[in-house]
Amino acid sequence: MLLFVVAMLAVFHFALPSGSSRLAEYGLLWVAIIFTALLGLGRAFVAEREQGLLDALVLAPCDRSAIWLAKGVATFVFLALAEVVALPAFALFFSPVSWAAIAGVLLADLGICAVGVLLSAMAAAGRARELLLPLLFLPLALPIVVGGVGASVVADPGRYLAFLALYDAIFTLLAWASFEYVVTE
Repeated sequence: MLLFVVAMLAVFHFALPSGSSRLAEYGLLWVAIIFTALLGLGRAFVAEREQGLLDALVLAPCDRSAIWLAKGVATFVFLALAEVVALPAFALFFSPVSWAAIAGVLLADLGICAVGVLLSAMAAAGRARELLLPLLFLPLALPIVVGGVGASVVADPGRYLAFLALYDAIFTLLAWASFEYVVTE
């Protein structure tokens, strides 16, 4: 996945005309982040499904939201590692990354993990999980992209960072509250 995000940024570097706006550059960064997250989320529940472990996890004598939290933390670590590689590559290929952009990326990661793990669990129960996950995830990721790009390019990113924090809070609570129902049905 790390190679994927670097290769994607390298292709974007050569495809984007020189003198392009910062908005276009950061838009491409967010496309790379979202697709990298989608690749990781697509594999989040594959091992449990293939080996039949999801039923065992659901029957364990613990809160089922602990499964969601553990998968969310693992996905967050995966995304953070991918972005530790992606952000310097972006700075090398395009322009330096501001602190507001880094804060936007971290806040967006929380939202991606909260929503993505829930949707990955939903998709793992179906037959066409490779098709279902992007169809469910991408529309819910659009506000994350808008907030992340906005926090990266405007002079005062406070509104966009607050928007990302609100998105994280709402969708984290919704995902936490509904995860038990998703894995038991």
